[in-house]
Amino acid sequence: MKGIITVIGKDQVGIIAKVCTFLSNNGINILDISQSIIQGYFNMLMIVDLSGAGQRFEELSENLSELGDEIGVLIKLQHEDIFNSMHRV
Repeated sequence: MKGIITVIGKDQVGIIAKVCTFLSNNGINILDISQSIIQGYFNMLMIVDLSGAGQRFEELSENLSELGDEIGVLIKLQHEDIFNSMHRV
């Protein structure tokens, strides 16, 4: 199962490291990643493979949200199929 992770917030040192460490510690592989900084705001989009995750999707989503709160950014995890459905024109 694939998921889409978005990370948005004011840029600061360590955002990528902390998110990637969380993913690695939970058996989640990054398949693709894009990030940019626009006028001091950090934006990242990841496509991840959740098949090796040791937690249920809901737990992962909640834990990523809590990590975002800890580091001062907004982190969202969505199922790939829901993300695709939401962004059809």
